Amino acid sequence: MPAPAGETVAYRWARSEDAAAVAGLHAESWRRHYRGSYPDAFLDGPVFENRAAVWDERLAALVGDGDPDAGTVTILAESGSGDLVGFVHVVLDDDPAWGALVDNLHVRADLKGGGIGTSLLARAAGAVVARRPSSGLFLWVLEANVEAQAFYLARGGGFQGTRIATAPGGGEPLVAIRCVWPDPHVLLEAPTPT
Repeated sequence: MPAPAGETVAYRWARSEDAAAVAGLHAESWRRHYRGSYPDAFLDGPVFENRAAVWDERLAALVGDGDPDAGTVTILAESGSGDLVGFVHVVLDDDPAWGALVDNLHVRADLKGGGIGTSLLARAAGAVVARRPSSGLFLWVLEANVEAQAFYLARGGGFQGTRIATAPGGGEPLVAIRCVWPDPHVLLEAPTPT
C-alpha cells in the first residue's frame, strides 16, 4: 500500500487527544469534496470549528482503546511519522434493519487510491463483526459524490434507497444514497487494530 514518502501506514484506535487532528482532516475533506453541496460560507468559514466540536464530544467519551462495550468505533490511519492520513468512525446498532453506520470515512486527498480507505473500511467491518456478529453495515453517500459511490460499489456495497439530507451550515436540501453491506464479512481484507 503506498504511503507518504515511502513510509508505512499504521492503524490504531482513536483516543481523546486525537480530536483536533481528526477534525482538521475531516474539515479539509469536506472543503475538497463537498464544494457545491455544502455552502461556501460554511466551508470557507466555521467548518473546522464545527468538526472540532463534534470530534471533541465523540472522542472525549472514549473509555479506552478499542473498548468493546462502546457504542462507536473510531480507527485512525497514520504515516510512519505519526501524521493522520485517514480515519473511519462507526456507530454500532444505529439502525435495526441496516445495522452499524459508517458515519465518516476520510483519507488525505494526496493519498487517495493507495489502499488506505479500503483498509479502514475493512477494519471497520472487522470491528463490527467482532462486536455485533449478526449486524449489517451501511452508510450514506451524497448523490453528488460519484467518486465515493464508485469506491463503495467497487468494495461490494449496494444501493438501497435515498433520503433528503440537510447540509451543515444550511443550504439546499441534498439527496443521500444508502449504501449497504448486509454481511460485512465481504469487506474483511485486513485485521482490526491491535
